[in-house]
Amino acid sequence: MKYDLIIVGGGPIGLACAIEAQKKKLNYLIIEKGALVNSIFNYPLYMTFFSTAERLEIGDIPFNCLTPKPGRQDALEYYRNIHRYFNFNINLFEKVESVSKEENGEFSIITDKKSYISSNVIITTGFYDIPLYMDIPGEDLPKVRHYYKEAHEYAFRKILVVGANNSSVDAALECYRKGADVTMVIRKNEINNRVKYWAKPDIENRIAEGSIKAYFESTLCEVRENEVEINTPEGKITLENDFVLALTGYRPDLEFLSKMGIQLSEDAKKVPQYNPETMETNVQGLYLAGVICGGMETHKWFIENSRVHATMILDSIVSKNS
Repeated sequence: MKYDLIIVGGGPIGLACAIEAQKKKLNYLIIEKGALVNSIFNYPLYMTFFSTAERLEIGDIPFNCLTPKPGRQDALEYYRNIHRYFNFNINLFEKVESVSKEENGEFSIITDKKSYISSNVIITTGFYDIPLYMDIPGEDLPKVRHYYKEAHEYAFRKILVVGANNSSVDAALECYRKGADVTMVIRKNEINNRVKYWAKPDIENRIAEGSIKAYFESTLCEVRENEVEINTPEGKITLENDFVLALTGYRPDLEFLSKMGIQLSEDAKKVPQYNPETMETNVQGLYLAGVICGGMETHKWFIENSRVHATMILDSIVSKNS
């Protein structure tokens, strides 16, 4: 079967694109390598969104939430209900391995299960899949975690949290409140200004009172079985340690984009080339939507400000066929 559109990624923006495809009566398919809204599923259990519920809405379906800020469970419930309502054509737990444009102008999409043909493709794969590694000795030890789920495992243990962004701050506070001995290693001289406004004073106060130890302008340089070594302004120090939460951020699969023929900027940002009015890349018929559009600038696009990509893309696709 030939599709009008294949959407790679079943996150909120991928679902928004599918909603617009349904409105335009296009024959589409979403291919998602994991569960529905897989990135949100993999967020920490008690994560709270910075956005309010209405800014996470898609398809003009209200997001009802009892609290001012929805959490992970609220979002999963909402997007499951979105799927129930729209009954998307979606393949879950199927990974796209390659997307290539054939000489006839159509796209060949190869997954770990089968192959597809489509006139257009939207890539909306986010950025949560590949951690930004520290490249230090001992990083491959089982005690080093690049993803954080919940605090119970770390209760009454000595843990080191690397970073000062939202995920690092949330993990440090939750683990501290569940009885962990928490130390933070922070490259800069302060907590990141992008940290959620209700969490930033909390972590700063816990550090100020000594409940959480923090080493600013410092870096983790080695992890060993029962200890860690840190570079500080006063020199190297060694601390006893049971777990390292290296929550240093994540990046999109830029190699995946390059293999499709999408051009990336030559600077460190690696921003993919696309038309900001249509979201079409330098490869005709191949579109980007959501966080992936920012390259390494993963804080540029969110659900709330990239929902509009869906309408822009589908309007472009339909206009070509009119």
